[in-house]
Amino acid sequence: MVNKVNLRELILGILLEISKGDRHSHLVIRSTLEKYQYLEKQERAFITRVCEGTLEYRLRLDYILNQYSTVPTGKMKPVIRELLRSSVYQMLYMDSVPDSAVCNEAVKLARKKGFYNLTGFVNGVLRKVAREYGSIRFPQKSQPVEYLSVMYSMPVWLVERFLAEYGFEKTEKMLEAFLEESPTTIRIREHLVEKQAVLESLEKQKVTVEKAPYVENAYYLKNYDYLPALEAFRMGSIQVQDVSSMLVAEVADPREGDYVIDLCAAPGGKSLCIADKLKGTGRVDARDISRTKTDLIRENAIRQNFLNVVVTEKDATELDYEALEKADILLADVPCSGLGVIGRKTDIKYNISQAGIQELAALQRKILEQASTYVKPGGTLIYSTCTITKEENLDNVQWFIENYPYELESLDPYLCEELRGETTKKGYLQLLPGVHRCDGFFLARLKRKTEWNR
Repeated sequence: MVNKVNLRELILGILLEISKGDRHSHLVIRSTLEKYQYLEKQERAFITRVCEGTLEYRLRLDYILNQYSTVPTGKMKPVIRELLRSSVYQMLYMDSVPDSAVCNEAVKLARKKGFYNLTGFVNGVLRKVAREYGSIRFPQKSQPVEYLSVMYSMPVWLVERFLAEYGFEKTEKMLEAFLEESPTTIRIREHLVEKQAVLESLEKQKVTVEKAPYVENAYYLKNYDYLPALEAFRMGSIQVQDVSSMLVAEVADPREGDYVIDLCAAPGGKSLCIADKLKGTGRVDARDISRTKTDLIRENAIRQNFLNVVVTEKDATELDYEALEKADILLADVPCSGLGVIGRKTDIKYNISQAGIQELAALQRKILEQASTYVKPGGTLIYSTCTITKEENLDNVQWFIENYPYELESLDPYLCEELRGETTKKGYLQLLPGVHRCDGFFLARLKRKTEWNR
C-alpha cells in the first residue's frame, strides 16, 4: 500500500529547491514528477500548476503579501515565504481550491515544518488576503515600469531594458506571452516515418493534436500525462522541439551527403532535425561540453535510430584542428541568457543579470571565433540563440562579419511568407514571444566567402 502523499509538502520542497538557484525550475519539477510517477494525472497537474504559477507570479504575489504582512517577503524565513506565495497563488488563481482549505493546509504545513510560533502569522496573512484582495491598488499604466513589473512579475531592470529596445506595446505582449501556458511542441520526422500514421497513433492515445505554425511537420500536443508513455515518442517518430528551434534546420537547408557540425548541440533537437533532412546520408557531428549533455543527445539519437549522428564531448571555445574547413554547414546555437524562453524556464528572469549577459556575449564571440575556421569556403554558418538581447544577437553578428570572411544571406527562400520581412531579406530574424507564435529566438545565416580582402 502506497502512503498518501502530501501534495502541498511536495510543492513546498520543489519551491525551496528552486529558490537555491542551483538547478533550473523545469528540471526540479520534472525530477520530482518522475520520482512520483504513481500519482494520479490530476495530482501531477496540480503540482505542476502550483509550482509554475507561484514562480511565474512571484513578484506580483510578493506585492500582494507585502500589503498585508508586517514582515516584508524579503525578510521572511524561506519556508514561510514559499508557503505563503504558493498559498496566495492557489487562492487567487485556482478557483477549484476553497480559500479556507488553502489556509488550513498552510497552517498544518507550517506546524509540520516546525514553525509552531508562526502558524498564527500564516493564518492571519492568508485570511486577510482572502477577505481584502479586491481592494488592493495595483500600479497603473501611467507608471509603465512599475505596472509591467508587478502585473507581469518581471524584474524592474529587465522591464526597463525591454521598454528601451522594443517599446511598451511589444514589451507588454512579450510579458503576457511569458505567463501563458506553453504547449508541448513536437516535430514529426520526415524520413522513414509516415506522418498520418503518427497523428493517428497520438489520437488513438487520446492526445489532442493541433498544427503548429511556420514549419510543416510541427504540431502541438495537449492532454497527455507522460511523454515517454506515447508510442510515437518511444518509436522515435517525434521529437519535442519548439518551432523556433526547428527553423534552424529549415534555414540551414542541408543537402544529402553534407557534413554538419553542431557545436553546442544538447539536447540534440537541431542536430537530429538536420540528420532527418539528410535522409540517412552525410554526417552530423553533434558536440557539447559535458558528459551529461552528450548523454542526453545520444539518448535522443538512439531512440530515433539515427546512424548518421556522431556525438562527441568537446569544448566549443577550444580550436579543433581536425575540423578546419571541413563543414558544409556549421550550427552555432550558443549558450545565452535564455530570455526568449522565460515562459518555459521561469526562474531565468530572477537569476540573470546585466553582468551575466555581458559575460555570455563575450563567450559567444569566443565560440564564433573558433567556429569561423570549421566552415568550407562557400559553406554555411547558422548563428542562433534563444534570447532577445541585441548584444547577444545582432551586435554579435555584425562584429562577426566585420572581422571574419562571412556575409549574411537572405533567409527568405527558407521561410514561410508569414515570417519574411525586412530583416529576413538581410539574413537574420528576431522572433519575439507574443509577437510571433513561438519562443523568443534569433537566427542568422552566414556564408563563408571564397575570397576575402580586409
